[in-house]
Amino acid sequence: MKTLKHLFIICLLSSLGTTGFAQDIHQHLQWDQLVKSHVDNEGNVDYKAFKSNEKALDAYLRVLEQNPPKLSWTTNQKKAYLINAYNAFTVKLIVKHYPVESIRAIDGRFSKPFTTAFAKIGDKAYSLDDIEKGLLLKMGDPRVHFAVNCASESCPKLADEAFLATTLDQQLDQAAYDFVNSDKNQLSASEVKLSKIFKWYASDFESEGTSVIQFINQYADTSIDEDASIDYLTYSWELNGQ
Repeated sequence: MKTLKHLFIICLLSSLGTTGFAQDIHQHLQWDQLVKSHVDNEGNVDYKAFKSNEKALDAYLRVLEQNPPKLSWTTNQKKAYLINAYNAFTVKLIVKHYPVESIRAIDGRFSKPFTTAFAKIGDKAYSLDDIEKGLLLKMGDPRVHFAVNCASESCPKLADEAFLATTLDQQLDQAAYDFVNSDKNQLSASEVKLSKIFKWYASDFESEGTSVIQFINQYADTSIDEDASIDYLTYSWELNGQ
């Protein structure tokens, strides 16, 4: 009986440990700690600190690699995972080549950093474009554009917290609000100058039968006329470093 009892305890602890580990995956604890330490409220990134703490970043990336999304996961669990993965792998790319003035300077070609498959998830390597355009945007949520960060000044800011399935909708709404009302756009009732994100990905913002202006008006502090004139601001690819 003593042996059976010991076996039962071992199995119970094993089960609890597995459950706890699975919960940690969805809490993205390591990434949360890293961005809280190395990203300020404006989304500016201390890449030098990330470089000195690269082992912790690599440990989180291994968690992502070893625990790819499963069919049993909810949509929000998958979405939060992929947003955090995109951001963490982007930081890793910069850290690997740091110091660098722009992500576009890596390998000397603009598309290379975004189309090179280097992000290991499960037994497959993905590019940043694979994660964003091939996986995230196919979920049909244009707010994702304000959550992923391409390490550049004109990008939506890198959040100083991990995205979590349990709070994802609130976090994405906040990210959309912050970006729409930031200096990345210039808004008035009759005339707007927008981030080129709204030009490049217009079809995503119009996917539910709304115009880009109607989408922006969901979050803008300034009410914009539907027939307002639209121009687009220059996009800065300078590194979003501190």
